[in-house]
Amino acid sequence: MTKQEILTHIDHTQLKAFCTWEDIKKLCDEAIKYNTASVCIPPSYIERIKETYGDKINICTVIGFPLGYNTTETKVFEVKDAIAKGCSEVDMVINIGHVKNGDFDKVEAEIKALKEAAGDKILKVIIETCYLTDDEKVKLCQCVTNAKADYIKIFTGFGTGGATIEDIRLFAQNIGSDVKMKAAGGVKSREDLEIFLEAGCDRIGTSSAVKMLEEN
Repeated sequence: MTKQEILTHIDHTQLKAFCTWEDIKKLCDEAIKYNTASVCIPPSYIERIKETYGDKINICTVIGFPLGYNTTETKVFEVKDAIAKGCSEVDMVINIGHVKNGDFDKVEAEIKALKEAAGDKILKVIIETCYLTDDEKVKLCQCVTNAKADYIKIFTGFGTGGATIEDIRLFAQNIGSDVKMKAAGGVKSREDLEIFLEAGCDRIGTSSAVKMLEEN
C-alpha cells in the first residue's frame, strides 16, 4: 500500500483542549498537501477553517464529545450547527450509560435522530470500546446498522484504550453491508495503519499519520 493510498483514508486529527489556531492551521495545510480524507477538529474552529480554506478541505467535527452523555436534543443541535457552519462529517459519541443500563433502544433512537439531522452528510458513531463487553459491542453494531449511520468508530482518544484489530474483526462480522469502520487510537506505525486498512477500515483517525509516513 502506497503512502498516498494510506493518506486518503486518514481523518487528520487535532482535538486537544488547548489546541491553538496555529495548530489547526498546520493540520489543515498538511491535510491539503497530503490529500487526507478530512481534518477532524473542535467545533469552535469550523467557521474559521471554512473562511480560510473554503472548499479545499473536508471538515469533520465531534458531537457530544468526549463523554457522550449530553442529551439527544443537545447533540442534534450540535450536528445542525456544525453542518450550517461548513462541516460535512460528524463523529458522535454514544451515551455509554444507556448501554450499561441495557437501553439499546435509546441508543438506536439517538443515532437515528442524529442521522436525520445530518441528512446527506456523513455520521460516524463512536462507541468507545474500551468500556464495553463484546456482547455490548455486537449489540451496538446492530444499533448503528439499524439507525443507518455511515460509520462505526472505536475510540474518542480520551478513554482508557484505543483500537484493536480484534474489535475491527468483531465489527466486520456484525455490522450491515452499508456501514463502514473507523479506527482511532492504538495506531502507532505505518505497519499499524496498513493492518487496520487491510482488515477493512475505511478511515483511521490520528494526529500522527503524516509524521509516521514521512519517517518511512
